[in-house]
Amino acid sequence: MASKRDYYEILGVAKNASDEDIKKAYRKLAMKHHPDRNQGDGAKKAEESFKEAKEAYEMLSDAQKRAAYDQYGHAGVDPNMGGGRGGPGAEGFGGFAEAFGDIFGDIFGGQGGQRRGAGGQQVYRGSDLSYAMEITLEEAARGKETQIRIPSWEGCETCGGTGAKPGTSAKTCGSCGGSGTVHMRQGFFSIQQTCPHCHGSGKIIPDPCTACSGQGKVKKTKTLEVKIPAGINEGMRIRSAGNGEPGVNGGPSGDLYIEIRIKQHDIFERDGDDLHCTMPVSMITAALGGGIEVPTLGGKAEIELPEGTQHGKTFRLRGKGIKGVRSSYPGDLYCHIAVETPVKLTEHQKKLLKELDKSLKDGGERHSPNAKSWTDRVKDLFK
Repeated sequence: MASKRDYYEILGVAKNASDEDIKKAYRKLAMKHHPDRNQGDGAKKAEESFKEAKEAYEMLSDAQKRAAYDQYGHAGVDPNMGGGRGGPGAEGFGGFAEAFGDIFGDIFGGQGGQRRGAGGQQVYRGSDLSYAMEITLEEAARGKETQIRIPSWEGCETCGGTGAKPGTSAKTCGSCGGSGTVHMRQGFFSIQQTCPHCHGSGKIIPDPCTACSGQGKVKKTKTLEVKIPAGINEGMRIRSAGNGEPGVNGGPSGDLYIEIRIKQHDIFERDGDDLHCTMPVSMITAALGGGIEVPTLGGKAEIELPEGTQHGKTFRLRGKGIKGVRSSYPGDLYCHIAVETPVKLTEHQKKLLKELDKSLKDGGERHSPNAKSWTDRVKDLFK
Protein backbone atom coordinates (compact mmCIF):
# COMPACT_ATOMS: atom_id res chain seq x y z
CA MET A 1 0.00 0.00 0.00
CA ALA A 2 1.45 3.34 -1.07
CA SER A 3 2.33 5.74 1.73
CA LYS A 4 0.37 8.96 2.04
CA ARG A 5 1.97 12.28 1.14
CA ASP A 6 2.60 14.82 3.84
CA TYR A 7 -0.43 17.13 4.24
CA TYR A 8 1.75 20.25 4.39
CA GLU A 9 3.53 19.16 1.21
CA ILE A 10 0.18 18.61 -0.55
CA LEU A 11 -0.96 22.14 0.22
CA GLY A 12 2.48 23.61 -0.40
CA VAL A 13 2.75 25.36 2.97
CA ALA A 14 5.24 25.30 5.83
CA LYS A 15 4.50 23.48 9.09
CA ASN A 16 4.21 26.79 10.92
CA ALA A 17 1.73 28.18 8.36
CA SER A 18 -1.21 30.15 9.74
CA ASP A 19 -4.81 29.02 9.38
CA GLU A 20 -5.35 31.73 6.76
CA ASP A 21 -2.34 30.55 4.73
CA ILE A 22 -3.66 26.99 4.80
CA LYS A 23 -7.09 28.15 3.71
CA LYS A 24 -5.68 30.20 0.81
CA ALA A 25 -3.50 27.32 -0.34
CA TYR A 26 -6.48 24.97 -0.33
CA ARG A 27 -8.67 27.39 -2.26
CA LYS A 28 -5.99 27.73 -4.93
CA LEU A 29 -5.65 23.96 -5.35
CA ALA A 30 -9.42 23.42 -5.28
CA MET A 31 -9.87 25.94 -8.08
CA LYS A 32 -7.11 24.31 -10.10
CA HIS A 33 -8.12 20.65 -9.72
CA HIS A 34 -11.90 20.90 -9.47
CA PRO A 35 -13.52 18.14 -11.62
CA ASP A 36 -15.76 20.60 -13.45
CA ARG A 37 -12.69 22.47 -14.62
CA ASN A 38 -10.82 19.42 -15.77
CA GLN A 39 -12.42 17.26 -18.41
CA GLY A 40 -10.99 14.70 -20.80
CA ASP A 41 -7.75 12.77 -20.30
CA GLY A 42 -6.66 14.63 -17.18
CA ALA A 43 -10.00 14.40 -15.38
CA LYS A 44 -9.13 11.36 -13.24
CA LYS A 45 -5.80 12.76 -12.09
CA ALA A 46 -7.38 16.14 -11.31
CA GLU A 47 -10.11 14.48 -9.23
CA GLU A 48 -7.51 12.57 -7.24
CA SER A 49 -5.56 15.77 -6.61
CA PHE A 50 -8.75 17.54 -5.59
CA LYS A 51 -9.63 14.80 -3.07
CA GLU A 52 -6.06 14.80 -1.76
CA ALA A 53 -6.12 18.57 -1.19
CA LYS A 54 -9.56 18.29 0.42
CA GLU A 55 -8.37 15.66 2.88
CA ALA A 56 -5.27 17.69 3.75
CA TYR A 57 -7.34 20.78 4.41
CA GLU A 58 -9.90 18.87 6.52
CA MET A 59 -7.10 17.71 8.81
CA LEU A 60 -5.01 20.87 9.01
CA SER A 61 -7.96 23.25 9.40
CA ASP A 62 -9.02 21.45 12.59
CA ALA A 63 -6.82 22.52 15.51
CA GLN A 64 -7.02 19.18 17.36
CA LYS A 65 -6.44 17.07 14.27
CA ARG A 66 -3.53 19.27 13.23
CA ALA A 67 -1.94 18.91 16.65
CA ALA A 68 -2.34 15.12 16.50
CA TYR A 69 -0.92 15.06 12.96
CA ASP A 70 2.06 17.23 13.93
CA GLN A 71 2.87 14.83 16.79
CA TYR A 72 2.11 11.41 15.31
CA GLY A 73 1.85 11.96 11.57
CA HIS A 74 -0.87 10.11 9.65
CA ALA A 75 -1.19 7.61 12.48
CA GLY A 76 -2.52 10.40 14.69
CA VAL A 77 -5.52 11.14 12.47
CA ASP A 78 -6.25 7.91 10.59
CA PRO A 79 -8.22 5.37 12.68
CA ASN A 80 -7.12 2.59 10.33
CA MET A 81 -3.52 3.30 11.32
CA GLY A 82 -4.26 3.40 15.03
CA GLY A 83 -4.86 6.24 17.48
CA GLY A 84 -6.37 9.66 16.95
CA ARG A 85 -9.67 10.73 15.46
CA GLY A 86 -10.10 10.13 11.76
CA GLY A 87 -12.36 10.98 8.90
CA PRO A 88 -14.11 14.14 7.98
CA GLY A 89 -16.66 14.04 10.77
CA ALA A 90 -18.96 16.84 11.80
CA GLU A 91 -16.16 18.64 13.63
CA GLY A 92 -13.85 18.75 10.62
CA PHE A 93 -16.52 19.38 8.04
CA GLY A 94 -17.23 22.91 9.24
CA GLY A 95 -13.78 24.16 8.24
CA PHE A 96 -13.97 22.46 4.86
CA ALA A 97 -17.44 23.83 4.17
CA GLU A 98 -16.32 27.33 5.05
CA ALA A 99 -13.41 27.29 2.61
CA PHE A 100 -15.33 25.45 -0.07
CA GLY A 101 -18.19 27.90 0.24
CA ASP A 102 -15.77 30.73 -0.52
CA ILE A 103 -14.71 29.20 -3.83
CA PHE A 104 -18.11 27.85 -4.82
CA GLY A 105 -19.17 31.09 -6.46
CA ASP A 106 -15.79 31.45 -8.19
CA ILE A 107 -16.06 28.02 -9.79
CA PHE A 108 -19.65 28.21 -10.92
CA GLY A 109 -20.02 31.97 -11.46
CA GLY A 110 -22.57 32.51 -8.72
CA GLN A 111 -24.79 35.59 -9.04
CA GLY A 112 -24.21 38.18 -6.37
CA GLY A 113 -27.60 39.72 -7.07
CA GLN A 114 -29.65 36.71 -6.02
CA ARG A 115 -31.02 35.60 -2.68
CA ARG A 116 -33.79 33.40 -1.41
CA GLY A 117 -37.22 34.91 -0.80
CA ALA A 118 -39.71 34.13 1.92
CA GLY A 119 -41.39 31.49 -0.24
CA GLY A 120 -38.13 29.67 -0.93
CA GLN A 121 -37.86 31.04 -4.48
CA GLN A 122 -34.73 32.62 -5.90
CA VAL A 123 -34.97 36.40 -5.78
CA TYR A 124 -32.95 38.42 -8.29
CA ARG A 125 -32.05 42.09 -8.41
CA GLY A 126 -33.05 43.83 -11.63
CA SER A 127 -30.50 44.93 -14.21
CA ASP A 128 -29.14 48.46 -14.30
CA LEU A 129 -30.09 50.75 -17.18
CA SER A 130 -28.01 53.40 -18.94
CA TYR A 131 -29.32 56.63 -20.45
CA ALA A 132 -27.16 59.02 -22.52
CA MET A 133 -28.05 62.68 -22.06
CA GLU A 134 -26.62 65.42 -24.26
CA ILE A 135 -26.34 68.92 -22.78
CA THR A 136 -24.68 72.20 -23.77
CA LEU A 137 -21.49 73.53 -22.24
CA GLU A 138 -23.47 76.34 -20.61
CA GLU A 139 -25.84 73.82 -19.02
CA ALA A 140 -22.89 71.78 -17.79
CA ALA A 141 -21.33 74.87 -16.22
CA ARG A 142 -24.47 76.18 -14.52
CA GLY A 143 -26.39 72.95 -13.93
CA LYS A 144 -30.02 72.38 -14.86
CA GLU A 145 -33.17 70.53 -13.97
CA THR A 146 -34.85 68.58 -16.71
CA GLN A 147 -37.12 65.63 -17.41
CA ILE A 148 -36.43 62.39 -19.21
CA ARG A 149 -38.68 59.57 -20.33
CA ILE A 150 -37.51 56.03 -19.69
CA PRO A 151 -39.03 52.57 -20.15
CA SER A 152 -40.75 51.11 -17.10
CA TRP A 153 -42.88 48.11 -16.17
CA GLU A 154 -46.34 48.18 -14.70
CA GLY A 155 -48.58 45.37 -13.52
CA CYS A 156 -50.77 43.95 -16.26
CA GLU A 157 -54.36 45.08 -15.75
CA THR A 158 -55.75 42.21 -17.85
CA CYS A 159 -54.43 39.41 -15.65
CA GLY A 160 -53.96 41.39 -12.45
CA GLY A 161 -50.22 40.70 -12.50
CA THR A 162 -50.51 36.89 -12.34
CA GLY A 163 -49.36 36.33 -15.91
CA ALA A 164 -52.16 33.80 -16.44
CA LYS A 165 -55.06 34.27 -18.82
CA PRO A 166 -58.19 35.51 -16.99
CA GLY A 167 -60.09 32.52 -15.61
CA THR A 168 -56.94 30.41 -15.30
CA SER A 169 -54.11 30.31 -12.77
CA ALA A 170 -50.45 29.48 -12.57
CA LYS A 171 -49.35 26.07 -11.32
CA THR A 172 -46.48 25.04 -9.13
CA CYS A 173 -43.49 23.99 -11.21
CA GLY A 174 -43.17 20.22 -11.13
CA SER A 175 -39.42 20.29 -11.74
CA CYS A 176 -38.43 22.33 -8.69
CA GLY A 177 -41.55 21.95 -6.51
CA GLY A 178 -42.04 25.71 -6.45
CA SER A 179 -38.60 26.54 -5.02
CA GLY A 180 -37.27 27.98 -8.28
CA THR A 181 -34.08 25.92 -8.01
CA VAL A 182 -33.01 22.39 -8.89
CA HIS A 183 -30.06 20.35 -7.68
CA MET A 184 -27.72 18.72 -10.17
CA ARG A 185 -25.17 16.06 -9.36
CA GLN A 186 -21.57 16.96 -10.18
CA GLY A 187 -19.18 14.20 -9.21
CA PHE A 188 -19.48 13.58 -5.49
CA PHE A 189 -21.47 16.65 -4.54
CA SER A 190 -24.65 18.47 -5.54
CA ILE A 191 -24.95 21.86 -7.25
CA GLN A 192 -27.94 24.17 -6.92
CA GLN A 193 -29.07 25.91 -10.11
CA THR A 194 -31.97 28.05 -11.26
CA CYS A 195 -34.77 25.85 -12.53
CA PRO A 196 -34.63 25.85 -16.36
CA HIS A 197 -38.41 25.28 -16.66
CA CYS A 198 -39.79 28.11 -14.53
CA HIS A 199 -36.63 30.29 -14.67
CA GLY A 200 -36.61 30.71 -10.90
CA SER A 201 -40.23 31.79 -10.47
CA GLY A 202 -41.43 28.47 -9.05
CA LYS A 203 -44.55 28.71 -11.21
CA ILE A 204 -45.58 27.41 -14.62
CA ILE A 205 -48.29 29.22 -16.59
CA PRO A 206 -50.07 26.74 -18.90
CA ASP A 207 -52.28 29.42 -20.47
CA PRO A 208 -50.43 32.78 -20.45
CA CYS A 209 -52.15 36.16 -20.62
CA THR A 210 -52.15 37.50 -24.18
CA ALA A 211 -51.75 41.12 -23.05
CA CYS A 212 -48.46 40.58 -21.22
CA SER A 213 -47.34 37.24 -22.71
CA GLY A 214 -47.37 35.67 -19.26
CA GLN A 215 -44.98 38.18 -17.65
CA GLY A 216 -47.62 39.75 -15.42
CA LYS A 217 -46.36 43.19 -16.38
CA VAL A 218 -46.37 45.43 -19.44
CA LYS A 219 -43.74 47.84 -20.69
CA LYS A 220 -44.57 51.52 -20.61
CA THR A 221 -42.70 54.79 -20.19
CA LYS A 222 -42.41 57.12 -17.23
CA THR A 223 -41.10 60.62 -16.73
CA LEU A 224 -38.28 61.30 -14.28
CA GLU A 225 -37.09 64.61 -12.87
CA VAL A 226 -33.31 64.87 -13.21
CA LYS A 227 -31.11 67.46 -11.52
CA ILE A 228 -27.78 67.99 -13.25
CA PRO A 229 -25.22 69.51 -10.87
CA ALA A 230 -23.24 72.59 -11.90
CA GLY A 231 -19.76 71.78 -13.19
CA ILE A 232 -20.54 68.27 -14.43
CA ASN A 233 -18.15 67.04 -17.10
CA GLU A 234 -18.19 64.75 -20.12
CA GLY A 235 -18.60 61.07 -19.22
CA MET A 236 -19.78 61.63 -15.64
CA ARG A 237 -22.80 59.62 -14.51
CA ILE A 238 -25.79 60.46 -12.37
CA ARG A 239 -27.30 57.52 -10.47
CA SER A 240 -31.06 57.27 -10.07
CA ALA A 241 -31.63 54.48 -7.55
CA GLY A 242 -34.37 51.93 -8.23
CA ASN A 243 -35.23 53.15 -11.72
CA GLY A 244 -33.61 50.27 -13.58
CA GLU A 245 -35.16 46.96 -14.60
CA PRO A 246 -37.52 45.42 -12.03
CA GLY A 247 -36.32 42.47 -9.96
CA VAL A 248 -37.51 38.90 -10.28
CA ASN A 249 -39.74 37.26 -7.67
CA GLY A 250 -39.98 40.45 -5.66
CA GLY A 251 -36.28 41.30 -5.88
CA PRO A 252 -35.14 44.95 -5.81
CA SER A 253 -35.07 46.98 -9.01
CA GLY A 254 -31.79 47.94 -10.61
CA ASP A 255 -30.53 51.50 -10.93
CA LEU A 256 -30.59 53.99 -13.78
CA TYR A 257 -27.30 55.64 -14.74
CA ILE A 258 -27.54 58.87 -16.72
CA GLU A 259 -24.31 59.39 -18.65
CA ILE A 260 -23.50 62.97 -19.63
CA ARG A 261 -22.50 63.94 -23.16
CA ILE A 262 -21.55 67.59 -23.81
CA LYS A 263 -22.25 69.11 -27.22
CA GLN A 264 -19.37 70.66 -29.10
CA HIS A 265 -19.29 74.41 -28.48
CA ASP A 266 -18.87 76.99 -31.24
CA ILE A 267 -16.31 79.01 -29.28
CA PHE A 268 -14.95 77.16 -26.26
CA GLU A 269 -13.15 73.89 -25.68
CA ARG A 270 -13.18 72.45 -22.18
CA ASP A 271 -10.14 70.93 -20.49
CA GLY A 272 -11.12 69.89 -16.99
CA ASP A 273 -12.19 73.11 -15.28
CA ASP A 274 -10.35 75.32 -17.81
CA LEU A 275 -11.71 76.75 -21.02
CA HIS A 276 -9.84 77.56 -24.23
CA CYS A 277 -10.84 79.82 -27.10
CA THR A 278 -9.14 81.16 -30.21
CA MET A 279 -9.48 84.93 -30.74
CA PRO A 280 -8.87 86.22 -34.27
CA VAL A 281 -7.38 89.74 -34.47
CA SER A 282 -6.37 91.79 -37.45
CA MET A 283 -2.77 92.23 -38.45
CA ILE A 284 -3.05 95.93 -37.68
CA THR A 285 -4.49 95.36 -34.21
CA ALA A 286 -1.75 92.86 -33.42
CA ALA A 287 0.90 95.33 -34.60
CA LEU A 288 -0.45 98.44 -32.88
CA GLY A 289 -1.91 96.75 -29.77
CA GLY A 290 -5.00 97.85 -27.90
CA GLY A 291 -7.96 96.49 -25.99
CA ILE A 292 -10.13 93.69 -27.40
CA GLU A 293 -13.28 92.04 -26.04
CA VAL A 294 -13.16 88.36 -25.23
CA PRO A 295 -16.29 86.19 -24.73
CA THR A 296 -16.70 84.20 -21.52
CA LEU A 297 -19.50 81.94 -20.28
CA GLY A 298 -20.52 84.75 -17.95
CA GLY A 299 -20.52 87.58 -20.49
CA LYS A 300 -17.62 89.60 -21.90
CA ALA A 301 -14.16 90.45 -20.64
CA GLU A 302 -11.44 92.72 -22.01
CA ILE A 303 -7.76 92.07 -22.50
CA GLU A 304 -5.08 94.54 -23.53
CA LEU A 305 -2.87 93.48 -26.43
CA PRO A 306 0.64 94.87 -26.30
CA GLU A 307 2.19 96.30 -29.48
CA GLY A 308 3.64 93.62 -31.73
CA THR A 309 1.51 90.75 -30.40
CA GLN A 310 2.49 87.63 -32.31
CA HIS A 311 0.26 84.85 -33.64
CA GLY A 312 -0.29 82.11 -31.01
CA LYS A 313 0.19 84.40 -28.02
CA THR A 314 -1.94 83.15 -25.09
CA PHE A 315 -3.64 85.29 -22.48
CA ARG A 316 -4.95 83.82 -19.24
CA LEU A 317 -8.13 85.10 -17.59
CA ARG A 318 -8.19 83.76 -14.04
CA GLY A 319 -11.45 82.39 -12.69
CA LYS A 320 -13.26 82.63 -16.04
CA GLY A 321 -13.42 78.88 -16.55
CA ILE A 322 -15.82 76.37 -14.94
CA LYS A 323 -16.17 75.43 -11.27
CA GLY A 324 -16.18 71.65 -11.38
CA VAL A 325 -18.43 69.40 -9.32
CA ARG A 326 -15.60 68.57 -6.90
CA SER A 327 -13.66 71.84 -7.23
CA SER A 328 -13.34 74.63 -4.70
CA TYR A 329 -12.51 77.32 -7.26
CA PRO A 330 -13.37 77.85 -10.93
CA GLY A 331 -10.78 77.18 -13.61
CA ASP A 332 -9.28 79.72 -16.00
CA LEU A 333 -9.99 80.87 -19.55
CA TYR A 334 -7.10 80.72 -21.99
CA CYS A 335 -7.42 83.03 -24.98
CA HIS A 336 -5.16 82.09 -27.92
CA ILE A 337 -4.48 84.92 -30.37
CA ALA A 338 -4.80 84.15 -34.08
CA VAL A 339 -3.41 86.98 -36.25
CA GLU A 340 -5.56 87.09 -39.36
CA THR A 341 -4.03 87.81 -42.76
CA PRO A 342 -6.29 90.07 -44.87
CA VAL A 343 -7.82 88.56 -48.03
CA LYS A 344 -9.54 89.87 -51.20
CA LEU A 345 -7.56 93.12 -51.21
CA THR A 346 -8.26 95.98 -53.62
CA GLU A 347 -5.49 97.38 -55.79
CA HIS A 348 -5.22 100.40 -53.56
CA GLN A 349 -4.89 98.21 -50.45
CA LYS A 350 -2.23 96.11 -52.14
CA LYS A 351 -0.30 99.25 -53.02
CA LEU A 352 -0.45 100.44 -49.42
CA LEU A 353 0.77 97.10 -48.13
CA LYS A 354 3.68 97.08 -50.57
CA GLU A 355 4.68 100.52 -49.40
CA LEU A 356 4.45 99.34 -45.81
CA ASP A 357 6.49 96.25 -46.59
CA LYS A 358 9.23 98.34 -48.21
CA SER A 359 9.26 100.69 -45.24
CA LEU A 360 9.59 97.77 -42.83
CA LYS A 361 12.44 96.23 -44.79
CA ASP A 362 14.25 99.53 -44.93
CA GLY A 363 13.93 99.71 -41.15
CA GLY A 364 16.01 96.55 -40.79
CA GLU A 365 15.72 93.65 -38.44
CA ARG A 366 14.25 95.70 -35.57
CA HIS A 367 10.81 95.33 -37.19
CA SER A 368 11.06 91.53 -37.75
CA PRO A 369 13.44 90.02 -35.17
CA ASN A 370 11.98 86.54 -35.54
CA ALA A 371 12.42 86.52 -39.31
CA LYS A 372 16.06 87.68 -39.02
CA SER A 373 16.82 84.99 -36.45
CA TRP A 374 15.19 82.31 -38.59
CA THR A 375 17.12 83.42 -41.71
CA ASP A 376 20.39 83.19 -39.82
CA ARG A 377 19.59 79.65 -38.66
CA VAL A 378 18.82 78.59 -42.24
CA LYS A 379 22.13 80.00 -43.45
CA ASP A 380 23.98 78.07 -40.74
CA LEU A 381 22.22 74.88 -41.83
CA PHE A 382 23.59 75.03 -45.37
CA LYS A 383 27.14 76.08 -44.57
